[in-house]
Amino acid sequence: MGTKTEKTESIEEMLSSIEETVGKLSEDDLTLEEAFALYEDGIKLVKACQSAMEDVEKKMQVLTEDGGLEDFGE
Repeated sequence: MGTKTEKTESIEEMLSSIEETVGKLSEDDLTLEEAFALYEDGIKLVKACQSAMEDVEKKMQVLTEDGGLEDFGE
């Protein structure tokens, strides 16, 4: 049985990693293989960030006019 050793990144950390990946992809001295690997990593980061943001959205609540709370989007 494996244990999870990876630290879960925050949304901000994932966005920063995406920016870093885009910056690396802008470099002229990348081989096609390096660019493809960075692209794959970037896509994985985008999907993980999107999933994390959807999880946060599901947990958000909105204060109603009468002082009650209801789930976001209802």
